Amino acid sequence: GITGVSHWCPEKVLVALYEEPEKPNSALDFLKHHLGAATPENPEIELLRLELAEMKEKYEATVEENKKLKAKLAQYEPPQEEKRAE
Repeated sequence: GITGVSHWCPEKVLVALYEEPEKPNSALDFLKHHLGAATPENPEIELLRLELAEMKEKYEATVEENKKLKAKLAQYEPPQEEKRAE
């Protein structure tokens, strides 16, 4: 699992928020800070981000290629009427 998240306890974060004298403007930033996600030093997270970006690019390229191939294929097939189940 991702370090820092696997053993966190929501109650501890809520208690920390309750005990905080000055309430934070952003609940998300507060959570990130208490979960250790505010520090971008974790190399595992950075690797996952890069991998995700790479996967998105590959996915988009595949979708684009699929569209082109479908269009090419459509040129060679006679137009088909949708068959209705009776």
